[in-house]
Amino acid sequence: MDVLVDRCAGLDVHKDTVMAVVRRPTPDGTGRTQEVRQYRTFTAALRELRPWLLAERVTQVAMEATGSYWKPVWHVLEAEAGYELLLCNPRHVKNLPGRKTDVSDAAWLAQLLECGLLRGSFVPSPVMARLRDLTRYEKKLTEERTREIQRVQRVLEDAGIKLDSVASDLRRDGQVRAGDARGADRRRARPGGAGRLRADPDAAEDSRAAAGARRRVERAPRAAAAHAAGPHRPPHRCDRAARCAGGGRGRPFSTSVDLLRTIPGLGPRTAWVFLAGAGADMSRFPTAAHLASWAGLCPGNHESAGKRPSGRARKGDTALRTAMVEAAWAATRARTTYLGAQYQRFRRRFGRGGETKAIFAVAHTMLVMAWHVLAAQQPYEELGVDYFTRRQDPAAHARRLAREIEKLGFDVTLQPHAA
Repeated sequence: MDVLVDRCAGLDVHKDTVMAVVRRPTPDGTGRTQEVRQYRTFTAALRELRPWLLAERVTQVAMEATGSYWKPVWHVLEAEAGYELLLCNPRHVKNLPGRKTDVSDAAWLAQLLECGLLRGSFVPSPVMARLRDLTRYEKKLTEERTREIQRVQRVLEDAGIKLDSVASDLRRDGQVRAGDARGADRRRARPGGAGRLRADPDAAEDSRAAAGARRRVERAPRAAAAHAAGPHRPPHRCDRAARCAGGGRGRPFSTSVDLLRTIPGLGPRTAWVFLAGAGADMSRFPTAAHLASWAGLCPGNHESAGKRPSGRARKGDTALRTAMVEAAWAATRARTTYLGAQYQRFRRRFGRGGETKAIFAVAHTMLVMAWHVLAAQQPYEELGVDYFTRRQDPAAHARRLAREIEKLGFDVTLQPHAA
């Protein structure tokens, strides 16, 4: 195979060590040779790796995306401008079975690189990396707080206090008092109390009438109650920190957030997750299909012998994919929008039990909308709930409905209205 990169290097990155292989031409120019070195992953040792790569006149360096171990190596090596760094998908660089060693893995990377068979993955900028850490940490805090509230709810249920049966939310301005169930029940009727009532006040009164209830509720873990009683918004205010990470007072991402919020169902929190995952510059994705493929929000491409055994979606950015699916659920609740009409259309197409597929398709549509909104720097324009009916042929639609009615055993005559 032709050699396209004259001098290159492959790095097999581990937690404590980095195996580096440099491939270069032989002195007589008739073949290829390689040199192997091993370095520790400490910053001082990695700084010794950079001058060696420059001394060997390496133009490209490839490494696998192995968990988070590649990040410190990448940060140290990217400080030099004498070579190009490529972060490769591990699925694209699988070595032959039975030949698995650190040296062979690094050499295999270098061989693929010198033949031009490797393609670099998208690496976020430092600002985007900080946004990712902030938004994902905030999501973890929200999930942990929800679990604590569920633990308190189980203790109340064990005590026979069925607040969940009469109130939509156990929190009062984000607070749950596990040790005072009677007070929690009394807050139900006040504005800002434990959500809205699901039953009449008598049922709410019966929900806390249980022998020994207070004594059993006292067993609720105080740590869980204290955690659940925290403010609804995390104390560190990740959204404000994200804006600071986006450029301080200039806030270069604020315009992108405002543009994304014009899409129905896509709120400010999801907009920040989108910017942390894909960024505000859509030029890195040639088309919206490239963005959907990178995020894992498009059908899989698997064909053999002319058959497609599965359309399972490929893996992608988990945080972005989850956020877009959650936004799709919110967008489909409005029946007067294009997304709501598309959801109903997909549900009819996929049949019974096709809600998950329909939501996934709507999330893909919203991701495509986000790409066009940011690429054109124009707000989203609502297409309308009647978008699909405007595009279809009325006569063909009438004939299709007539055939469905005829299958039920009725005769149908199509007669247009008199003008």
